[in-house]
Amino acid sequence: MPGKTKHTNRLGLILLLCGILLVSLLVASTFGAVTIPLSDIVKMVLKKLAVFDLPTAWSAAEETIIFQIRLPRVIGGALVGAALTTAGVLFQGLLRNPMADPYIIGTSAGAALGAAIAMILPISVSLIGFGLVPLAAFAGALATVFLVYSLARIGNKTPIISLLLAGFVISALLAAVMSFMMSLSDRLGLNLKVVYSFLVGHISVASWGQLAVIAPLVIGGIIGARFFALHLNAFSLGEEGAAYLGIEVERDKMAILVLGSLLTAAAVSISGLVGFVGLVVPHAVRLVLGPDHRLLLPAAALVGASFLVIADLLSRTLLAPVEIPVGVITAIIGAPFFIYLLRRTRKEYAL
Repeated sequence: MPGKTKHTNRLGLILLLCGILLVSLLVASTFGAVTIPLSDIVKMVLKKLAVFDLPTAWSAAEETIIFQIRLPRVIGGALVGAALTTAGVLFQGLLRNPMADPYIIGTSAGAALGAAIAMILPISVSLIGFGLVPLAAFAGALATVFLVYSLARIGNKTPIISLLLAGFVISALLAAVMSFMMSLSDRLGLNLKVVYSFLVGHISVASWGQLAVIAPLVIGGIIGARFFALHLNAFSLGEEGAAYLGIEVERDKMAILVLGSLLTAAAVSISGLVGFVGLVVPHAVRLVLGPDHRLLLPAAALVGASFLVIADLLSRTLLAPVEIPVGVITAIIGAPFFIYLLRRTRKEYAL
């Protein structure tokens, strides 16, 4: 009976978080340059899904705003938040460090350099709704992670310290290369506003086709992460302890790194570099729900999705009609939390 009650409580919590996410999506779709009543949005969606044949009480312009601009953006924000948060849980569990986030092993630097190279190239490419910049950012993020992993590998093992050091060095090197490119390239200088928007984070979804590509990657990644929940619990005992419990440490380490990096790269392709989401949300959820990754992974993904949807809403409305980059909003929230976390754990990492 206690086990059944615990399972019921977990299911109830997940359903509650799903409800909060749904409300967040609807509220975020309501506000903007044109405020559209929440009741009208619900009716539009129900009619579009052919659930009910409701009378049209809204204008064609309002329907266009909802289905072509706002819903793609807020759903994109939810996917980005869920992806970054899940990646954060994976990296924090693997590295056994609450201050790890999706960009700690060079993902952000690789994505930024890939985007910068795409802006310099005098070609125009479009693939399944994506331009060259997001595609290059995606490729750069994944390529960097594999480079970092290769450099950190010693024999048949990849020590955590080597992985962190390799990530730091490669990130610094790629950032320097990007700065050098910006100082030499007139074309990149002309795209400075685009570069800035990418670096500080901005949810950009041009069509439903982009979401049709990103959504399976993110949802599949979250489902895949759930299969590593018990393995991540074992990693909390250290690599030797995990191996003692029968975990294939090196194989699982590689799989978790690839999965987390894929989720981060997918998010980067439509949002640029949104910081602190993968740091703040996993740790906050862990403080409330505990360290069991069987509950932590799905709960953190849902909380992260709601968090970024609300952050993006604030970015659009706080200083309207001026739009604040969503990465600025998450940094304002996340930086104080990071300082608190650093002060709380500084004794543990003191030399």
